[in-house]
Amino acid sequence: MKEWWVQVGLLSVPLLAVYLHIPPPKLSPALLSWRSSGGYFNYKDQNIFYRDSTGAVGSSDVVVLLHGFPTSSYDWCKIWEGLTQRFHRVIALDFIGFGFSDKPRPHRYSIFEQASIVEGLVRHLGLRHQRINLLSHDYGDTVAQELLHRSLQPLMLWLLFFLSRPITRLLPCRSDLFVSGSGQSSGPTRSLRRQSTGTCGRRCGPMTAISLFLFSVLQYINQRKKHRDRWVGALMSTSVPLHLIYGPLDPVNPHPEFLQLYKKVLPMSTVSVLDDHISHYPQLEDPTGFLNAYLNFINSF
Repeated sequence: MKEWWVQVGLLSVPLLAVYLHIPPPKLSPALLSWRSSGGYFNYKDQNIFYRDSTGAVGSSDVVVLLHGFPTSSYDWCKIWEGLTQRFHRVIALDFIGFGFSDKPRPHRYSIFEQASIVEGLVRHLGLRHQRINLLSHDYGDTVAQELLHRSLQPLMLWLLFFLSRPITRLLPCRSDLFVSGSGQSSGPTRSLRRQSTGTCGRRCGPMTAISLFLFSVLQYINQRKKHRDRWVGALMSTSVPLHLIYGPLDPVNPHPEFLQLYKKVLPMSTVSVLDDHISHYPQLEDPTGFLNAYLNFINSF
């Protein structure tokens, strides 16, 4: 009798073959509407999806929204309308490798590149010298911190107001807090099966291509560790107002240890703590509470 794992392997081959030929699910009407209300700009031959809404009359304020891993700009859908009632321009993008943006393979994904893409979008929209408010979450926090680091340099002429979701993976604490949780996936993601026919896809096979793609995107975790001093240092050195909106039930940033550490490292930052049942996606779990906390911070200046 063959080993059980051989039998499982033989059974898995035809099932995998069938799976790889199943067409991707259709986008929901909400995601189709989200995509149709956005557009693309080109960054180094890659198409980057973004949304840009004109909102409040009489305001000149601009806010740029940076989403987390492994989702997309759709993370902000529940607070989008509320933001347009306060800001003149509300802008969000899908980072390269996410959402409706291109997902090149092979590709060396990095936080530095994502920050440069945000800068490219700002230039594309003619906002290079405009004061920008940043609202970020999860993966987007690290991109925002790189932008903040660059804003400390003399050549950066645009000022950032900064609101950060948790930055546990960058703070000097226990190593187990550096592990990133993927959380729930709530945004449009192009089918990897449909896009697995690139160079590695032909040479290595579809599943290997997908694995290498995920490995490449996940390198941001190692980048956070390697460049911790650079990105935490930017937070500690800046005079830009910082604010944290925190869900106490967040499994990635456990309460109360994370909050105590955050206040110790960044005592100048203000903090809003949402209801006890709010977790890692507060803008989706409690959009009203999240929006009120953010606008209270913005309107305090």
